Amino acid sequence: MLPPALLHRAVPARLLLDPGCARWLSLSCPRQVMPAWVINCYGQNNVLQLASNMMLPFIRLPNEVIIRVHAASLNPIDVNMRSGYGATALNIRRDPLKIKTTGDEFPLTLGRDVSGVVMECGLSVSYFKPGDEVWAAIPPWKQGTLSEFVVASGNEVSFKPKSLSHTEAAALPYVGLTAWSAMNQIGGLNQNNCAGKRILILGASGGVGTFAIQLMKAWGAHVTAVCSRDAKSLVTKLGADDVIDYKSGDTEEQLKPLPLFDFILDNVGGSTEKWALNFLKRWSGATYVTLVTPFLLNMDRLGVADGMLQTGITMGTKAVKHLCKGVHYRWAFFTPSGVFLDEIAQLVDSGKMVHPAHAVNENAL
Repeated sequence: MLPPALLHRAVPARLLLDPGCARWLSLSCPRQVMPAWVINCYGQNNVLQLASNMMLPFIRLPNEVIIRVHAASLNPIDVNMRSGYGATALNIRRDPLKIKTTGDEFPLTLGRDVSGVVMECGLSVSYFKPGDEVWAAIPPWKQGTLSEFVVASGNEVSFKPKSLSHTEAAALPYVGLTAWSAMNQIGGLNQNNCAGKRILILGASGGVGTFAIQLMKAWGAHVTAVCSRDAKSLVTKLGADDVIDYKSGDTEEQLKPLPLFDFILDNVGGSTEKWALNFLKRWSGATYVTLVTPFLLNMDRLGVADGMLQTGITMGTKAVKHLCKGVHYRWAFFTPSGVFLDEIAQLVDSGKMVHPAHAVNENAL
Protein backbone atom coordinates (compact mmCIF):
# COMPACT_ATOMS: atom_id res chain seq x y z
CA MET A 1 0.00 0.00 0.00
CA LEU A 2 1.03 3.59 -0.47
CA PRO A 3 1.96 5.48 2.70
CA PRO A 4 -1.31 6.65 4.32
CA ALA A 5 0.07 10.15 4.81
CA LEU A 6 0.33 10.51 1.06
CA LEU A 7 -3.05 9.03 0.33
CA HIS A 8 -5.02 11.07 2.80
CA ARG A 9 -3.14 14.37 3.00
CA ALA A 10 -5.38 17.27 1.97
CA VAL A 11 -3.59 19.79 -0.22
CA PRO A 12 -4.92 22.67 -2.30
CA ALA A 13 -4.44 22.37 -6.03
CA ARG A 14 -4.42 24.71 -9.01
CA LEU A 15 -3.93 24.38 -12.74
CA LEU A 16 -1.27 25.74 -15.04
CA LEU A 17 -1.52 25.81 -18.81
CA ASP A 18 1.68 24.74 -20.54
CA PRO A 19 2.58 25.56 -24.16
CA GLY A 20 1.17 22.23 -25.31
CA CYS A 21 -2.20 23.01 -23.73
CA ALA A 22 -1.78 20.18 -21.22
CA ARG A 23 -3.18 21.04 -17.81
CA TRP A 24 -0.87 20.03 -14.99
CA LEU A 25 -1.92 19.37 -11.42
CA SER A 26 0.30 21.64 -9.32
CA LEU A 27 0.32 21.13 -5.56
CA SER A 28 1.03 23.84 -3.03
CA CYS A 29 4.11 21.94 -1.90
CA PRO A 30 7.11 22.34 -4.23
CA ARG A 31 6.98 18.98 -5.99
CA GLN A 32 5.95 17.56 -9.33
CA VAL A 33 6.24 13.88 -8.41
CA MET A 34 4.13 11.32 -6.59
CA PRO A 35 4.49 7.78 -5.23
CA ALA A 36 3.16 4.83 -7.25
CA TRP A 37 3.54 1.08 -7.45
CA VAL A 38 5.09 0.37 -10.86
CA ILE A 39 6.87 -2.24 -12.92
CA ASN A 40 9.74 -1.44 -15.29
CA CYS A 41 9.77 -4.87 -16.94
CA TYR A 42 7.58 -7.94 -17.05
CA GLY A 43 8.10 -10.78 -14.59
CA GLN A 44 6.96 -12.09 -11.23
CA ASN A 45 6.19 -10.23 -8.00
CA ASN A 46 9.80 -9.10 -7.63
CA VAL A 47 9.41 -6.64 -10.54
CA LEU A 48 6.86 -4.60 -8.58
CA GLN A 49 8.39 -1.63 -6.80
CA LEU A 50 7.26 1.48 -4.96
CA ALA A 51 8.55 4.49 -6.90
CA SER A 52 8.54 7.86 -5.17
CA ASN A 53 9.38 9.97 -8.21
CA MET A 54 6.59 9.34 -10.72
CA MET A 55 5.52 12.49 -12.53
CA LEU A 56 2.22 13.97 -11.46
CA PRO A 57 -0.46 13.25 -14.09
CA PHE A 58 -1.84 15.98 -16.29
CA ILE A 59 -4.94 16.49 -18.39
CA ARG A 60 -4.20 15.90 -22.07
CA LEU A 61 -7.78 15.98 -23.34
CA PRO A 62 -10.66 18.29 -22.41
CA ASN A 63 -12.86 15.38 -21.24
CA GLU A 64 -10.40 14.08 -18.64
CA VAL A 65 -10.38 14.40 -14.86
CA ILE A 66 -7.65 13.95 -12.26
CA ILE A 67 -8.68 11.83 -9.28
CA ARG A 68 -6.91 11.72 -5.95
CA VAL A 69 -6.83 8.03 -5.04
CA HIS A 70 -8.35 7.18 -1.66
CA ALA A 71 -8.56 3.45 -2.38
CA ALA A 72 -7.51 1.21 -5.26
CA SER A 73 -7.68 -2.51 -5.95
CA LEU A 74 -6.07 -5.19 -8.07
CA ASN A 75 -7.81 -7.64 -10.39
CA PRO A 76 -6.56 -10.84 -12.04
CA ILE A 77 -5.91 -8.82 -15.21
CA ASP A 78 -3.32 -6.78 -13.27
CA VAL A 79 -1.50 -9.90 -12.12
CA ASN A 80 -1.46 -11.20 -15.68
CA MET A 81 -0.30 -7.85 -17.07
CA ARG A 82 2.62 -7.91 -14.63
CA SER A 83 3.81 -11.02 -16.49
CA GLY A 84 3.33 -9.45 -19.94
CA TYR A 85 -0.12 -10.81 -20.75
CA GLY A 86 -1.81 -8.74 -23.44
CA ALA A 87 1.23 -6.50 -24.01
CA THR A 88 0.97 -6.62 -27.81
CA ALA A 89 -2.66 -5.52 -27.98
CA LEU A 90 -2.40 -3.02 -25.14
CA ASN A 91 0.64 -1.29 -26.63
CA ILE A 92 -1.18 -0.94 -29.95
CA ARG A 93 -4.15 0.55 -28.11
CA ARG A 94 -1.86 3.05 -26.37
CA ASP A 95 -0.32 4.17 -29.67
CA PRO A 96 -2.35 2.77 -32.60
CA LEU A 97 -0.52 4.75 -35.29
CA LYS A 98 2.92 4.19 -33.75
CA ILE A 99 3.52 7.92 -33.73
CA LYS A 100 5.75 7.90 -30.69
CA THR A 101 9.39 6.86 -31.01
CA THR A 102 9.35 5.67 -27.40
CA GLY A 103 6.29 3.93 -26.05
CA ASP A 104 4.36 4.46 -22.83
CA GLU A 105 4.79 0.83 -21.78
CA PHE A 106 7.16 1.39 -18.84
CA PRO A 107 7.12 2.36 -16.09
CA LEU A 108 3.68 0.74 -15.90
CA THR A 109 1.34 1.41 -13.00
CA LEU A 110 -1.06 -1.45 -12.28
CA GLY A 111 -4.51 -1.29 -10.67
CA ARG A 112 -7.85 -0.92 -12.41
CA ASP A 113 -10.27 0.20 -9.69
CA VAL A 114 -10.27 3.57 -7.98
CA SER A 115 -12.40 5.38 -5.47
CA GLY A 116 -11.40 8.91 -4.64
CA VAL A 117 -11.99 12.62 -5.02
CA VAL A 118 -11.92 14.74 -8.17
CA MET A 119 -9.04 17.23 -8.05
CA GLU A 120 -9.24 18.86 -11.48
CA CYS A 121 -11.46 18.67 -14.56
CA GLY A 122 -10.81 19.19 -18.25
CA LEU A 123 -12.42 22.13 -20.00
CA SER A 124 -15.32 20.10 -21.41
CA VAL A 125 -16.16 18.26 -18.18
CA SER A 126 -19.36 19.71 -16.72
CA TYR A 127 -20.77 16.70 -14.87
CA PHE A 128 -18.07 16.67 -12.17
CA LYS A 129 -16.29 19.31 -10.14
CA PRO A 130 -13.31 19.30 -7.75
CA GLY A 131 -14.26 17.72 -4.44
CA ASP A 132 -16.75 15.19 -5.86
CA GLU A 133 -16.40 11.66 -4.51
CA VAL A 134 -16.20 9.31 -7.49
CA TRP A 135 -15.33 5.79 -8.52
CA ALA A 136 -14.13 4.34 -11.81
CA ALA A 137 -12.52 1.40 -13.56
CA ILE A 138 -9.51 2.44 -15.62
CA PRO A 139 -8.98 0.52 -18.91
CA PRO A 140 -5.90 -1.75 -19.01
CA TRP A 141 -4.22 0.33 -21.73
CA LYS A 142 -4.03 3.34 -19.39
CA GLN A 143 -1.82 3.95 -16.37
CA GLY A 144 -3.38 2.27 -13.36
CA THR A 145 -4.64 3.34 -9.98
CA LEU A 146 -1.89 2.24 -7.56
CA SER A 147 -0.68 5.81 -7.30
CA GLU A 148 -1.50 9.03 -5.47
CA PHE A 149 -3.33 10.50 -8.47
CA VAL A 150 -4.79 9.01 -11.64
CA VAL A 151 -6.24 10.45 -14.85
CA ALA A 152 -9.52 9.12 -16.25
CA SER A 153 -11.86 10.11 -19.04
CA GLY A 154 -14.98 11.78 -17.73
CA ASN A 155 -17.15 9.12 -19.38
CA GLU A 156 -15.36 6.43 -17.33
CA VAL A 157 -16.17 8.07 -14.01
CA SER A 158 -19.29 7.98 -11.83
CA PHE A 159 -20.33 9.33 -8.45
CA LYS A 160 -19.38 6.88 -5.70
CA PRO A 161 -22.29 5.11 -3.98
CA LYS A 162 -23.10 7.06 -0.83
CA SER A 163 -23.59 3.86 1.16
CA LEU A 164 -20.04 2.60 0.58
CA SER A 165 -16.73 3.77 1.96
CA HIS A 166 -13.90 4.44 -0.47
CA THR A 167 -12.31 1.11 0.46
CA GLU A 168 -15.53 -0.79 -0.19
CA ALA A 169 -16.25 1.08 -3.41
CA ALA A 170 -12.82 0.33 -4.87
CA ALA A 171 -13.62 -3.40 -5.00
CA LEU A 172 -16.56 -3.14 -7.41
CA PRO A 173 -16.11 -1.12 -10.64
CA TYR A 174 -13.98 -3.47 -12.76
CA VAL A 175 -15.82 -6.69 -11.90
CA GLY A 176 -19.16 -4.89 -12.02
CA LEU A 177 -18.56 -3.45 -15.48
CA THR A 178 -17.22 -6.79 -16.73
CA ALA A 179 -20.38 -8.57 -15.59
CA TRP A 180 -22.57 -5.76 -16.94
CA SER A 181 -20.87 -5.96 -20.32
CA ALA A 182 -21.34 -9.73 -20.50
CA MET A 183 -24.94 -9.89 -19.37
CA ASN A 184 -26.39 -6.62 -20.64
CA GLN A 185 -24.33 -5.42 -23.59
CA ILE A 186 -23.46 -8.83 -25.04
CA GLY A 187 -26.13 -11.05 -23.53
CA GLY A 188 -29.01 -8.61 -24.03
CA LEU A 189 -30.40 -9.01 -20.51
CA ASN A 190 -31.97 -6.05 -18.72
CA GLN A 191 -34.43 -5.22 -15.97
CA ASN A 192 -37.35 -5.45 -18.42
CA ASN A 193 -36.73 -8.94 -19.82
CA CYS A 194 -35.16 -10.97 -17.00
CA ALA A 195 -38.22 -11.87 -14.94
CA GLY A 196 -38.56 -15.63 -14.76
CA LYS A 197 -35.49 -16.37 -16.88
CA ARG A 198 -33.17 -19.13 -15.74
CA ILE A 199 -29.54 -18.06 -15.45
CA LEU A 200 -26.53 -20.34 -14.89
CA ILE A 201 -23.33 -18.76 -13.59
CA LEU A 202 -20.15 -20.83 -13.79
CA GLY A 203 -17.48 -19.58 -11.40
CA ALA A 204 -20.07 -17.81 -9.28
CA SER A 205 -18.00 -17.04 -6.19
CA GLY A 206 -15.42 -14.77 -7.84
CA GLY A 207 -15.70 -11.01 -8.22
CA VAL A 208 -17.61 -11.10 -11.51
CA GLY A 209 -19.74 -14.04 -10.40
CA THR A 210 -20.87 -12.52 -7.10
CA PHE A 211 -21.79 -9.31 -8.89
CA ALA A 212 -23.65 -11.20 -11.64
CA ILE A 213 -25.73 -13.12 -9.09
CA GLN A 214 -26.95 -9.91 -7.50
CA LEU A 215 -27.57 -8.17 -10.81
CA MET A 216 -29.70 -11.03 -12.09
CA LYS A 217 -31.67 -11.26 -8.84
CA ALA A 218 -32.25 -7.49 -8.90
CA TRP A 219 -33.69 -7.94 -12.39
CA GLY A 220 -35.97 -10.81 -11.33
CA ALA A 221 -34.18 -13.87 -12.74
CA HIS A 222 -33.75 -17.36 -11.27
CA VAL A 223 -30.05 -17.99 -10.64
CA THR A 224 -28.14 -21.26 -10.42
CA ALA A 225 -24.60 -20.77 -9.16
CA VAL A 226 -21.70 -23.19 -9.61
CA CYS A 227 -18.95 -22.81 -7.01
CA SER A 228 -17.14 -24.74 -4.29
CA ARG A 229 -18.79 -25.87 -1.06
CA ASP A 230 -16.83 -23.23 0.86
CA ALA A 231 -18.58 -20.47 -1.09
CA LYS A 232 -22.10 -21.89 -0.87
CA SER A 233 -23.16 -19.71 2.06
CA LEU A 234 -21.81 -16.60 0.33
CA VAL A 235 -23.60 -17.09 -3.00
CA THR A 236 -26.79 -18.12 -1.19
CA LYS A 237 -26.66 -14.94 0.86
CA LEU A 238 -26.21 -12.96 -2.36
CA GLY A 239 -29.40 -14.47 -3.76
CA ALA A 240 -28.56 -17.67 -5.67
CA ASP A 241 -31.61 -19.95 -5.87
CA ASP A 242 -29.71 -23.18 -6.57
CA VAL A 243 -26.06 -23.90 -5.78
CA ILE A 244 -23.98 -26.62 -7.43
CA ASP A 245 -20.77 -27.67 -5.65
CA TYR A 246 -18.33 -28.61 -8.39
CA LYS A 247 -16.10 -30.37 -5.84
CA SER A 248 -18.78 -32.80 -4.70
CA GLY A 249 -19.15 -34.48 -8.08
CA ASP A 250 -19.22 -33.98 -11.82
CA THR A 251 -20.83 -30.60 -12.52
CA GLU A 252 -22.43 -31.77 -15.74
CA GLU A 253 -24.14 -34.68 -13.99
CA GLN A 254 -25.37 -32.44 -11.17
CA LEU A 255 -26.96 -30.05 -13.68
CA LYS A 256 -28.83 -32.71 -15.67
CA PRO A 257 -31.86 -32.97 -13.32
CA LEU A 258 -32.43 -29.20 -13.52
CA PRO A 259 -34.55 -27.43 -16.16
CA LEU A 260 -32.62 -25.92 -19.07
CA PHE A 261 -31.33 -22.35 -18.95
CA ASP A 262 -31.97 -19.16 -20.90
CA PHE A 263 -28.51 -17.73 -20.31
CA ILE A 264 -25.11 -19.02 -19.18
CA LEU A 265 -22.25 -16.83 -17.97
CA ASP A 266 -18.92 -18.68 -18.03
CA ASN A 267 -16.16 -17.27 -15.82
CA VAL A 268 -14.19 -20.51 -15.89
CA GLY A 269 -13.44 -21.46 -19.49
CA GLY A 270 -11.42 -24.54 -20.31
CA SER A 271 -13.40 -27.74 -20.70
CA THR A 272 -16.67 -26.21 -19.48
CA GLU A 273 -17.38 -24.91 -22.96
CA LYS A 274 -17.55 -28.48 -24.29
CA TRP A 275 -20.61 -29.36 -22.24
CA ALA A 276 -22.13 -26.15 -20.85
CA LEU A 277 -24.01 -25.18 -24.03
CA ASN A 278 -25.96 -28.44 -23.83
CA PHE A 279 -27.87 -26.93 -20.91
CA LEU A 280 -29.34 -24.05 -22.92
CA LYS A 281 -32.90 -24.02 -24.26
CA ARG A 282 -32.50 -24.54 -27.99
CA TRP A 283 -34.22 -22.36 -30.58
CA SER A 284 -35.41 -19.94 -27.92
CA GLY A 285 -32.79 -17.20 -28.15
CA ALA A 286 -30.77 -18.72 -25.30
CA THR A 287 -27.23 -17.38 -25.04
CA TYR A 288 -23.87 -18.55 -23.73
CA VAL A 289 -21.36 -15.80 -22.94
CA THR A 290 -17.79 -16.52 -21.90
CA LEU A 291 -15.27 -14.11 -20.41
CA VAL A 292 -12.40 -16.51 -21.07
CA THR A 293 -11.23 -15.78 -24.61
CA PRO A 294 -7.96 -16.27 -26.56
CA PHE A 295 -7.95 -12.73 -28.00
CA LEU A 296 -5.00 -11.22 -26.11
CA LEU A 297 -3.06 -14.48 -26.02
CA ASN A 298 -3.40 -14.88 -29.79
CA MET A 299 -1.92 -11.44 -30.38
CA ASP A 300 0.90 -12.05 -27.91
CA ARG A 301 1.69 -15.38 -29.53
CA LEU A 302 1.10 -14.69 -33.21
CA GLY A 303 1.46 -10.93 -33.57
CA VAL A 304 -1.20 -8.40 -34.45
CA ALA A 305 -2.29 -9.49 -37.93
CA ASP A 306 -2.12 -13.26 -37.46
CA GLY A 307 -3.49 -13.00 -33.93
CA MET A 308 -6.54 -11.05 -35.03
CA LEU A 309 -7.07 -13.41 -37.95
CA GLN A 310 -6.89 -16.47 -35.71
CA THR A 311 -9.23 -14.83 -33.19
CA GLY A 312 -11.77 -14.00 -35.89
CA ILE A 313 -11.68 -17.53 -37.29
CA THR A 314 -12.09 -19.09 -33.84
CA MET A 315 -14.96 -16.84 -32.83
CA GLY A 316 -16.74 -17.12 -36.17
CA THR A 317 -16.43 -20.90 -36.31
CA LYS A 318 -17.80 -21.39 -32.82
CA ALA A 319 -20.63 -18.90 -33.28
CA VAL A 320 -21.83 -20.58 -36.48
CA LYS A 321 -21.42 -24.08 -35.05
CA HIS A 322 -23.63 -23.34 -32.06
CA LEU A 323 -26.11 -21.22 -33.99
CA CYS A 324 -26.80 -24.28 -36.12
CA LYS A 325 -27.67 -26.06 -32.87
CA GLY A 326 -30.13 -23.34 -31.87
CA VAL A 327 -28.11 -21.34 -29.31
CA HIS A 328 -26.04 -18.16 -29.37
CA TYR A 329 -22.32 -18.27 -28.54
CA ARG A 330 -20.56 -15.01 -27.67
CA TRP A 331 -17.44 -13.52 -26.09
CA ALA A 332 -17.49 -10.61 -23.66
CA PHE A 333 -14.88 -8.19 -22.35
CA PHE A 334 -14.61 -5.44 -19.76
CA THR A 335 -16.07 -2.16 -21.02
CA PRO A 336 -15.36 1.12 -19.18
CA SER A 337 -18.52 3.16 -18.65
CA GLY A 338 -19.49 5.86 -16.20
CA VAL A 339 -23.12 5.49 -17.29
CA PHE A 340 -23.23 1.83 -16.27
CA LEU A 341 -21.46 2.69 -13.00
CA ASP A 342 -24.27 5.19 -12.37
CA GLU A 343 -26.78 2.34 -12.62
CA ILE A 344 -24.66 0.09 -10.42
CA ALA A 345 -24.40 2.85 -7.81
CA GLN A 346 -28.19 3.16 -7.77
CA LEU A 347 -28.53 -0.59 -7.19
CA VAL A 348 -26.02 -0.41 -4.33
CA ASP A 349 -27.59 2.60 -2.64
CA SER A 350 -31.10 1.12 -2.99
CA GLY A 351 -30.00 -2.03 -1.17
CA LYS A 352 -30.52 -4.33 -4.16
CA MET A 353 -26.81 -5.04 -4.30
CA VAL A 354 -24.48 -5.50 -1.33
CA HIS A 355 -20.72 -5.56 -1.06
CA PRO A 356 -19.65 -9.26 -0.92
CA ALA A 357 -17.64 -8.53 2.23
CA HIS A 358 -20.86 -7.51 3.97
CA ALA A 359 -22.44 -10.86 3.11
CA VAL A 360 -19.38 -12.70 4.45
CA ASN A 361 -19.44 -10.70 7.68
CA GLU A 362 -23.15 -11.31 8.18
CA ASN A 363 -22.68 -15.03 7.63
CA ALA A 364 -19.96 -15.05 10.27
CA LEU A 365 -22.29 -13.65 12.94
